[in-house]
Amino acid sequence: MKSKTGVLLGRLLRNIMRSPDTIITVAITPIMMMLLFVYVFGGSIETGTDNYVNYLLPGILLMAIASGVAYTTLRLFNDVKSGLMARFITMPIKRSSVLWAHVLTSLVSNALTVVVVILVALLMGFRSGADILDWLAVAGILGLFTLALTWIAVIPGLTAKSMEGATAYSYPLIFLPFISSAFVPTETMPKMVRAFAENQPVTSIVNAIRTLLYEGSVGNDIWIALSWCMGIMVIAFFFATKAFKRQLG
Repeated sequence: MKSKTGVLLGRLLRNIMRSPDTIITVAITPIMMMLLFVYVFGGSIETGTDNYVNYLLPGILLMAIASGVAYTTLRLFNDVKSGLMARFITMPIKRSSVLWAHVLTSLVSNALTVVVVILVALLMGFRSGADILDWLAVAGILGLFTLALTWIAVIPGLTAKSMEGATAYSYPLIFLPFISSAFVPTETMPKMVRAFAENQPVTSIVNAIRTLLYEGSVGNDIWIALSWCMGIMVIAFFFATKAFKRQLG
């Protein structure tokens, strides 16, 4: 399985490398949001930090990943509609390799997007006192978050009837950080909005990443964040594999 998955992964990565505009397109929206909030709204937003880009970056990274997984849906949708998926599953390879190649491609391409966003943030003044272990923990959380959203993305990629329908699910994911602690502290929100913001996954994930990047001490947020990521991933994986089996007939 590993060798076949590697071959299929290489095929998808070559397609991305031939058109790097995919990664650039995914990175542009979160970068523009970061520029807008730091240089236009940042001076009027009270977060208790001296450098707003430091406060903002974790949420921007989650937005970048949410944008990126939509391309997993598109790649899967195109493979299904073009008949390429049907051709692959008739070959002497483990059928799950076809699915895992798309999932791993999402992981790699989103990692590249995250690196691009962080580089831009550094140019804007982002600084962190995190050590290598803290950064590895941040990478682990972002990786789990990517996998969780990718397995969600697989479902419409296999079941959607149109390209528009395949990508429609991604818009709520992209805008979910706006109703969280990503841009402003939840304490400043109206009571009902605050209740939602403090109990949705983005807030705990953002808070965990901030803790690792700037405080260095791991609190409860990291365990809540990991629980959200693992829970979403397991549920999405279950429904994605069922959709894949139906696709196989």
